[in-house]
Amino acid sequence: MNRRNLEILGLTEGATAEQIEQAYADLRAKYLEERFAEGEVGNNAARMLTKIETAKNELLSELAEAQSAEESGGGSAYEKVEELIKNGSFDEAQRALDAFNERPAQWHYLQSVVFYRKNWINESKKQLEIAMHLDAGNQKYKDAYKKLNDKIQYDAAHHAGEGANQSAYRGQDMSAAGDNQMGGNFCTDCLTCCYANLCLNCLCNACCN
Repeated sequence: MNRRNLEILGLTEGATAEQIEQAYADLRAKYLEERFAEGEVGNNAARMLTKIETAKNELLSELAEAQSAEESGGGSAYEKVEELIKNGSFDEAQRALDAFNERPAQWHYLQSVVFYRKNWINESKKQLEIAMHLDAGNQKYKDAYKKLNDKIQYDAAHHAGEGANQSAYRGQDMSAAGDNQMGGNFCTDCLTCCYANLCLNCLCNACCN
C-alpha cells in the first residue's frame, strides 16, 4: 500500500477498508472544524482535506484491485503489467495501465518503465518524478531515477559531437503521433553500448523486485 497515503491517514501497512474509512472520517471532522480558523491553521486544514480525500480513495482502490485479483485467482493488476513488460509486450502493458482508474505512485513507476523500454526517455523521467513525489520514501524509485539520470548524462556526452543534448534525442519528435510519441524512432546507438544496456536492465528489472 502507498506509504505516503498511509502516513497521511495515520495508518500502517495492512490497514483494512474499515480502518481507512474511520481514519478519514476522524481527520475530516478535525480539519472541517479547523478550516475556519485564521491564518496558516485554516489554510493547512483546507489543504489537508484534499490530501486525506485523495489518500482514502487511492488506498481503497488498491484494496479493491487486490481483492479482485485474489477472487480471480491471479496476481495483482500491477504484477500483470510487470509480467507484460518482462515479456516485451509494451503495447499491451500500456493498454493495461490505461485501464486503471486510480494512478498512485506504482502506476507512474510502471508507466516510466514502459516509456523507457519504448525509448521515450524524457517522458520516462517525468513519470519517475511523479512516482517519487507520491511515494517519497521509496528507495527503488530513487535508485531508478539516479540510473536514468546517469544514462541521460552519458548519452549527452556521447553524442556531444553530433549536437545532441540530454533533453533532445535523435528521433524524438514531441509533435509525432502514435508510437513515435513514445519514442518509437529513438536512436538505437545508445542502446547498443554496454553502459546503456546496463542502465536499461537495472531500471526495468527493478520493477519486478
